[in-house]
Amino acid sequence: MTQSPDIPSALSDAQAALKDGRFDAGLLAAQSALQAEPENTEALYLAAVAARYVRRFVDAEAYLASLIALSPEYGRAWQEQAHLARAKGEDARALADYSRACRYNPALEASWRAQAELLSLAGRSGEAAGAQAQADKLRAMPRELIAASNHLHEGRPLRAEELCRHYLRRNPRDVEGMRLLAEIGRRLGILDDAEFLLESALAFAPDDAALRLDYVQVLRARQKYARAREEAEKLYERDPANPLFQSHLAIESMQTGDFDRAFELFDAVLEKLPSDPATLTSRGHALKTCGRQDEAVASYRAALRASPAHGDTWYALANLKTYCFTDDEIAAMRQQVERPDLAFMDRVHILFALAKAEEDRKDHAEAFRLYEEGNRLKHRQSGYSADRMSEELHRQAEVCTPALFEKHSGHGHDAPDPIFIVGLPRAGSTLLEQILASHSMVDGTLELPDILALAHRLRGRKAGENLYPQVLHDLTTEQLEKMGRGYIDSTRIHRQGAPFFIDKMPNNFRHVGLIHLILPNAKIIDARRAPMDCCFSGFKQLFAEGQEFTYGLTEIGRYYADYVDLMDHWDNVLPGRVLRVQHEDVLDDLEGQVRRMLDYLGLPFEDGCLDFHRTDRAVRTASSEQVRRPINRSGQGAWKPFEPWLGELKDALGALV
Repeated sequence: MTQSPDIPSALSDAQAALKDGRFDAGLLAAQSALQAEPENTEALYLAAVAARYVRRFVDAEAYLASLIALSPEYGRAWQEQAHLARAKGEDARALADYSRACRYNPALEASWRAQAELLSLAGRSGEAAGAQAQADKLRAMPRELIAASNHLHEGRPLRAEELCRHYLRRNPRDVEGMRLLAEIGRRLGILDDAEFLLESALAFAPDDAALRLDYVQVLRARQKYARAREEAEKLYERDPANPLFQSHLAIESMQTGDFDRAFELFDAVLEKLPSDPATLTSRGHALKTCGRQDEAVASYRAALRASPAHGDTWYALANLKTYCFTDDEIAAMRQQVERPDLAFMDRVHILFALAKAEEDRKDHAEAFRLYEEGNRLKHRQSGYSADRMSEELHRQAEVCTPALFEKHSGHGHDAPDPIFIVGLPRAGSTLLEQILASHSMVDGTLELPDILALAHRLRGRKAGENLYPQVLHDLTTEQLEKMGRGYIDSTRIHRQGAPFFIDKMPNNFRHVGLIHLILPNAKIIDARRAPMDCCFSGFKQLFAEGQEFTYGLTEIGRYYADYVDLMDHWDNVLPGRVLRVQHEDVLDDLEGQVRRMLDYLGLPFEDGCLDFHRTDRAVRTASSEQVRRPINRSGQGAWKPFEPWLGELKDALGALV
C-alpha cells in the first residue's frame, strides 16, 4: 500500500510520546498510522508497546500477532511479546519468547538480561550465567556496533554497513567491528570482503573460536571447501571432544568428498548427543549425496523422532523427490503446522513437504493451497521485486551491444576449460551436467558463485551504487585478462584433473556478456525446459538460498519471460556462442542430443555419457536422486493437474504458453 504522507509524522509522534511516558498518546498516534497503513510494522510495534504499558493486554496481543505474521523473524516483536507475557505473570512463555528474540536478533541486551533473571528463578543457574554473560558482553560493546547489529538483524543491512564502516575507520583493529562487518558482507553476498575481514580479525585474535567458526562458514559459502576444512581442523585439534567442532569438521569433510571421515565424526557427535536432530539431518544429507538413500531416510526419520518440529528434516525427505510420506507422517506434519509457536522456517519447510505429500496422494487442490502458502511466506520474507529484476536484465541488453564485443574482441583470458550451463533452476541442468561429467575429459563441479561475485564487485562498493554492467565498456585489456585468469584460479579447487569442467550456476545467464569478455573461449550451454513445466517445478521447490523469483506464480512467469528475451539478445549479439539444449529433446533423443553437445564442445563421443545414471559422483542439487535413474518423463506435464489455479502464471508467461 502506498504510504500516506501523515504516517511518518504519526510514527514520530508515537515514538516521542512513548519516550516521554505518555503511553495513551503514543497508542493514539500509532493507531492513526495503522488506519492509513494497517500492515505498517513499525506502527504495529509501537502500538503493542503502548498497549502493554496501559495494560490493554488483549489489544497488545492482537498487534503483536499481526506484526509477527508480517515479520516472523523480527526479534523486537518477540522481545515485546515476552515483555507482555512477563507482565501477565506467564514466565515460561516469556522465557521461550525471549530466547526466540535473541535467536533472531542476538543484539537485544534486554532479552538476554531477562532470560538470565528468569533462568535463575527457575534454578537453571548454568544457563542463567550464559545469558548474563551475553548481556554483559553487549553492555560492554560500543553503542555504534550495537546500533549496526540491530539494523542488520532488523533488515537494514546497508544502514548497518554504513555505521560499521564509520566505526572501523576510527577503530581499525576492533575485532568485533570486523566480525560484524564480515557478517553484513556475508548477508549482502560480498563474500570476498567478508573473508578478508575475518582473516584480518583472526590475525589479531587467533584464539577466538567464534571468529574462526564464522571464518569457516564464509569459506564454505565461497565454496573454498579445502580451506574451510583446514580451519575446522584447527578448531578440532584444539578440543577433539567438542561436539560443535566435531560437527563442523564433519560438514567440511563432507564438502571435500571425504565421506568416511565425515561419517566417523557425525557418529562421534551422536555418541554424545544421540538425539541431536541437526546432526542426524546433516548425516542424512551426506548419505543422500553419496546415493545411499535408504540410510539417508533412516537418519532423517531418527531426527524427526527426536524433534518433530525440525522442518529442515521434513523437507529433506520431500526433496528426495522419490520418497512417499506415510499417513502417520502426514498427520505429524499437520500437527506441527497447527502450532502457533512453530518457528518461521520450520513452518515454511513443513508446508512445502506437506504439499509434496498431498500431491503424491493426488489431492491437487490441497497440495496447491499448501504450496501457495509456503511461497507466500517466503516471498514476503525475501522482498523480491519482479520490476527490479526486469530492469536489471533489460539493462544487460541495453549495455551489452555488438559495439562492446567488437571493442574487446580478442581480449580476456584464453583458457578453454570452462563449460557454463545456464538457464533456470529445475530446467534440466543437473541432467546435462551428469551426462557431460560422465565423459572422461570433463569434471562436474558445483553451482559456482564466482561469476556472480565478480558481477557484484563490478557494481561498486558504495551504498546505492550500481556501475555494472555499464562499467564493462570501461574495462581495460589487462583487467579483462586478470578477471578471466582469476576465475580459472579460484575454481581450480573444485576440479579433479580433467581438461574441462562444468560451472552449472543457472543465474549466470544474466552475465553471458561478462563471461564472453573475460573467457572468450569458454563454452556456454543454455538448458531450457518447457515454460509451464519449468516454472511450476520452480514454484514447488524450496531453495536453500537465492532464487527468490520462484516464490510467486507471477514472479516466476515474468522471470522466465525475461530470461527468454535476454537469451534471444545474446543470440543476436553473440551468434553461435551459446548452444541451446531443450530438455524435451533430450528425453526424445538422448544419443542425438549427447552427440550434439559433444560436437559443440569439440569432444569425442563416449558411451558413458548415455549411461550417465551409472556415474558414481556426489550430486548436491535437488535433482540428485532423479539423475541416478535412467532417462524418464516423470516431470513432464506435472503442472496439468494444477491448471485451474495457474492463471497468474499463464498471464505472466503470455505468448510463451
